[in-house]
Amino acid sequence: MEQPILIGRPTDEELTDQLLAPTWTPHSRTWLLGLALSGAGTLLLGACITYTVVTGIGVWGTTIPIGWAFPIINFVWWIGIGHAGTFISAILLLVEQRWRTSINRFAEGMTLFAVIQAGIFPVLHLGRPWFAYWLFPYPDRMKVWPQLKSALPWDAAAVLTYFTVSLLFWYLGLVPDLASLRDRAPTTRMRRVYGVFALGWRGSGRHWQHYRIAYGLIAGLAAPLVVSVHSIVSSDFAITILPGWHSTIFPPFFVAGAIFSGFAMVITLVIPTRKFFHLENVITLRHLENMAKMLLVTGGIVTYAYILELFISWYSGDRYEQFTYLEARPFGPAAWVFWIMIACNALVPQLFWWKRMRRSIAVLFVASLLINLGMWAERFVIIVHSLQRDFLPSSWADYAPTWVDIGIFIGTISFFSFLFLLFLRFVPFVPLAEIKEMKAEMAHEEKGVASPDGSPTR
Repeated sequence: MEQPILIGRPTDEELTDQLLAPTWTPHSRTWLLGLALSGAGTLLLGACITYTVVTGIGVWGTTIPIGWAFPIINFVWWIGIGHAGTFISAILLLVEQRWRTSINRFAEGMTLFAVIQAGIFPVLHLGRPWFAYWLFPYPDRMKVWPQLKSALPWDAAAVLTYFTVSLLFWYLGLVPDLASLRDRAPTTRMRRVYGVFALGWRGSGRHWQHYRIAYGLIAGLAAPLVVSVHSIVSSDFAITILPGWHSTIFPPFFVAGAIFSGFAMVITLVIPTRKFFHLENVITLRHLENMAKMLLVTGGIVTYAYILELFISWYSGDRYEQFTYLEARPFGPAAWVFWIMIACNALVPQLFWWKRMRRSIAVLFVASLLINLGMWAERFVIIVHSLQRDFLPSSWADYAPTWVDIGIFIGTISFFSFLFLLFLRFVPFVPLAEIKEMKAEMAHEEKGVASPDGSPTR
């Protein structure tokens, strides 16, 4: 028998106490240790960024012809991770999938924190980050406008739009729960703080009507961003003539890969949080199994793209494409990264054909980590492997990151973890209002109660 979305059918009072209690219970040692470690990594990020800005990007491993390396790899990787948040929150909301309810706020928070990390790298990669505003069309007496035929200014516009819409969507969904926190907070100071952010919410019929209209409209705006943002990111590569980049399948390939890596990161974050806060009755095995199915589907699309790339390069008869895909990547320098990509992204998701694997917490967690690794390796293969073996053998070079590259990457992971731990502490990380609404709908369906307009409830 299929496991229900909500186990035990707790009362509304019990759900409220369970889901809001982490915001005012004493800090645990585990949380404090995690915050300290991630805070130390964030300080490392600040130190490496300062050193880079003061010294110059020559401290990185980027060279000629490998002008894009760790920074752009990490940029594309972090942007991809943020895609599952919009997919779970917006698209699954629009198609009325109930299983999104318990995990959508994890995904929304993950999206915001991932996009923040992604935004660091292009700004630093400019070399002179204090001129980052040149990317935007601002009033200029010299009439030097951005080159809008390039994908790079569109990148900046797409990522900024994505972050803005995701922030609005996340905050709007929080308002009813912030009001619950305001009403139940144990101290006057907490009540005042949460009261400011609750925007005077009282839960009246008029409030709910406006809330649903706004939530639906922002979801409708956010859904196309799932496709547009990573399609524009892929255009950074696809519009060039470099073998390995010059490919018309990049937009759908990048979008599928982004959702693939995003769902893997959601699983990586949800499983420890579910265990630590004892949320087994709210985040059930059914939620984890559905996310595993999404990994299987998107992993299949990614695997198909890998096969298609090899076939197209062989069928095209272009010796440069054939060399890149059939020789340089699988057998050239750093070929082990290519085989890690194949193993993690093509083989690991095949485990989820079996229901037992989809419902195994240990298998899911390890697989999500491997997929995150594999998707980072994919970005390395696309960027570095293509650049280090281009048209002219005289310009070939090998790539190795420096300690600054590695320090910035580890620092962004730490900064992401730091923000996520603060999110778990100060914000309701499971949408209480949506859980209660879903619970009421399920109870009405079981009793056969019709909705006010006479139609059966969903």
